[in-house]
Amino acid sequence: MGLATVGLATTPARAADGSVVKVELWDKGGSSMDKLGSEPMRGVAMPGAAMPNRAMGITATPATIKAGVVTFEAINTSKEMVHEMIVAALPATPKALPYIADEQRVDEEKGEHLGEVSELAPNATGALRITLKPGKYLLYCNVPGHYALGMWTEITVTP
Repeated sequence: MGLATVGLATTPARAADGSVVKVELWDKGGSSMDKLGSEPMRGVAMPGAAMPNRAMGITATPATIKAGVVTFEAINTSKEMVHEMIVAALPATPKALPYIADEQRVDEEKGEHLGEVSELAPNATGALRITLKPGKYLLYCNVPGHYALGMWTEITVTP
């Protein structure tokens, strides 16, 4: 597991070597949570996964990087909500992550959790530096309800 720097107001650490992925954690305001339960869940391989107009999400730039050391520089651009970024390995055939419906979150203990930038207040930044092998990875927010509302994205790591 990598080292996470969480909630710093200063500029996140730069990778001395390897790739840097800029990660934006965003939402459409405090009413974003109003859609929870009124629409299909939008997690990976869930019925609403491909639906447009998500209330919140994650943008990763670039979305394809080389294997090796990767630094994720995350910023929470929300004006009101706390968000986080978790990195998990995805299987070759996407399947739904283990979800605890009563808690409205992914069961991180049963997932392929590799590291995270823990809860970031609005406009806060944080960084995570880890080594990734070729494959597909998921970046998601596990604050209750956020993953189900579509707060995730995939990245690809090439040889």
